[in-house]
Amino acid sequence: MMSATDPHARTTADRLAKRVMDLAFVATVAVAFWWLLLAIWLAVRLTSPGPALFAQTRVGQGEKVFTCYKFRTMQVGTPQAGTHEVSPAAITPLGRRLRRWKIDELPQIWNVARGEMSLVGPRPCLPGQSELIAWRRRLGVFACRPGITGLAQVAGVDMSEPEKLARIDARYCASRSLALDLRLAVQTLPVGRLTGGYRKI
Repeated sequence: MMSATDPHARTTADRLAKRVMDLAFVATVAVAFWWLLLAIWLAVRLTSPGPALFAQTRVGQGEKVFTCYKFRTMQVGTPQAGTHEVSPAAITPLGRRLRRWKIDELPQIWNVARGEMSLVGPRPCLPGQSELIAWRRRLGVFACRPGITGLAQVAGVDMSEPEKLARIDARYCASRSLALDLRLAVQTLPVGRLTGGYRKI
């Protein structure tokens, strides 16, 4: 029988706790905020031509490719690229607001429910971001399930700095815990950034 201090037992318990937190997040958004999802869907459709949802291929855990969903914040026809590589002019007026409040990512509850993503983890990258993929592969980041938010996002580091991003992602993967995930989730919210912001772990 495994003891409470057994590393494998702790790892199993942490994985279970993380999955429970993920599913609780999915249930909360789906049940309590379905009206917000519907309102945003309608707003996107009414304020710019094109679908309300945007589907994009991303690289996830174990370098498995999956389809990631979000509310569309860019004009239809914008080239598939990292956010830092896209012209600000391509972002719709509503899209800028959705990004500022981090609610364009809410459709990813579907990815979380399917087990392709977690609430907290390294942000999944595009298959064409070869430098970032190489660094993440070298540092073992692909052992982690990607997240809607993460340590790098709270720290303000994006995919324009592949090596730095991968090293922060690896730092998260090495020290991840339920307490850290809860703290990062809170700090992602506008109120969390105003009252605390990023703290070193």
